[in-house]
Amino acid sequence: MPLRTASPGAILALTLALAAAWGLGGCAETRLAVHAAKEITKRDQKSKERSGKRTSKRAKNGAPLGRGGVYKVGDPYQVEGVWYKPKDDPDYSLTGIASWYGQPFHGRRTANGETYDMNALTAAHKTLPMPVYVRVTNLINGRSLVLRVNDRGPFVNGRIIDVSRRAAQLLGFINQGTARVRVEMVDRGGKVRFARKPVTSEAEKRAVKAAPQKPVAVAKLPPAKGVPVAPKIAEDLPPSVRLEPVKPTQVFVQAGAFTNQQNADRLRAKLSPLGKVSISTVRIKGRKFFRVRVGPLKSLPLADQTLAKIIESGHSGARIVVD
Repeated sequence: MPLRTASPGAILALTLALAAAWGLGGCAETRLAVHAAKEITKRDQKSKERSGKRTSKRAKNGAPLGRGGVYKVGDPYQVEGVWYKPKDDPDYSLTGIASWYGQPFHGRRTANGETYDMNALTAAHKTLPMPVYVRVTNLINGRSLVLRVNDRGPFVNGRIIDVSRRAAQLLGFINQGTARVRVEMVDRGGKVRFARKPVTSEAEKRAVKAAPQKPVAVAKLPPAKGVPVAPKIAEDLPPSVRLEPVKPTQVFVQAGAFTNQQNADRLRAKLSPLGKVSISTVRIKGRKFFRVRVGPLKSLPLADQTLAKIIESGHSGARIVVD
């Protein structure tokens, strides 16, 4: 009997089964799943080519691209039976779960042709153009960092961005493996600014400001009442990391969002066996949506399990959100 080559789905299923059998911890299991899914995608060259169109080495707005990469938005592409539709989205702002990837991919080509450096401040995203800048904020400790998107992923349900090893260190979740985050385009509401190396003009280089003749007095003010204070971080963190106010967050699985409340009511009734299901309203660009969410959920593993059940029931657009 001729030998069969295992399908990508079988490889991923076997990887996760082995992880469970060996009793890996939460963060290790998460990273293993992420790396397995990314490895499958890296080997599928045809799918990788569909994940973004190659153009000239200049972005559409004329900005030169460095580091050997090319600008991509890309056609819809499929990984493990799931379709992704890349697009320009200057208003992109989403909460969810971040993961990180490192050594197995260090030195390999990214989806837009650059060389992955796990010590650089970069990230992988499923649908945003490459390269663009996003701000990733850890909602637990308030650390916030601008990253350059130059790769595709993570192809694991319930994860919205895969950051480099160095980014995970600075954001403070390298040991945990995952974090509750907010991901935003840097130029929200305006023209997408494609990532490029900052340039200092000759005039700025020649400009020398006079040093102050007298010491400058600095007053340290107490925090305002009622305003959450972000936890202190190590003094040796670079200035690229800024602190945002921290507030309590909870994890939900959003099964869908509808403009028709009756559709939301039907989905809530269908999902009621999974636990507490609520409907909340939100306005997006003037339109009212009814969001159906399961939760709050006590842990990320429980959120992952709930998400899997909802997707299996036919709601492939379900996702984990942090609120």
